[in-house]
Amino acid sequence: QVQLVESGGGLVQPGGSLRLSCAVSGLLLDIYAIGWFRQAPGKERKERERVSCISSSDGRTYYADSVKGRFTISRDNAKNTAYLQLNSLKPEDTAVYYCATDASGSCQSDFSSWGQGTQVTVSS
Repeated sequence: QVQLVESGGGLVQPGGSLRLSCAVSGLLLDIYAIGWFRQAPGKERKERERVSCISSSDGRTYYADSVKGRFTISRDNAKNTAYLQLNSLKPEDTAVYYCATDASGSCQSDFSSWGQGTQVTVSS
């Protein structure tokens, strides 16, 4: 059974940093793309924003314009874990953050397995 578990969320002041982790079990992560998504307060599931993705084959990374230059995605296939480093956080980054896998490995297909999410709150 595939399981994704996010961790590392919390309450942080504007300008602060957090590092989110996504521990994956039940599959070999090295052939999957990993995406990070967020769902802001009051938004529905279908309105989740993809903030970043990292492909499997060449490690190509993708970022939403809203986080480019502030967030960094990475993966450690040996640990079956992906990470999202969040720097220079803003109140508008407040959301539940989810990781998900794309079996195509390209970040261009559907994300079929999802974690339960970790809350990030940016507030003074």
